[in-house]
Amino acid sequence: VQLQASGGGLVQAGGSLRLSCAFSGGTFSSYGMGWFRQAPGLEREFVTTISRSGGTTDYADSVKGRFAVSRDNAKNTVYLQMNSLKPDDTAVYYCAARLKVLDKRNRSTYDYWGRGTQVTVSS
Repeated sequence: VQLQASGGGLVQAGGSLRLSCAFSGGTFSSYGMGWFRQAPGLEREFVTTISRSGGTTDYADSVKGRFAVSRDNAKNTVYLQMNSLKPDDTAVYYCAARLKVLDKRNRSTYDYWGRGTQVTVSS
């Protein structure tokens, strides 16, 4: 399985970005997907996750109401729509795939990781 995240960039506070993560090398609909982020000097943290069918999502409190995760199983792609961005959202964003259903916020639950895409929010 390979994951390729894209769509990062530089945006002003209050702006929006849409990240994409292309999945290949496996059966996409068999995997729950997650987004994590890592700011300089900090640990990688959970952002959001979506179930295999897309019917269930979960968000970190810090992004709830501003970010939205979705997936298109026909296109083998998961998306992260980020609105009302803040400087604190600045980080490298990683997509990840998991076969397990439980403990979805835990990094160790995820089987595959993409390389990440940089998001920088200026004040």
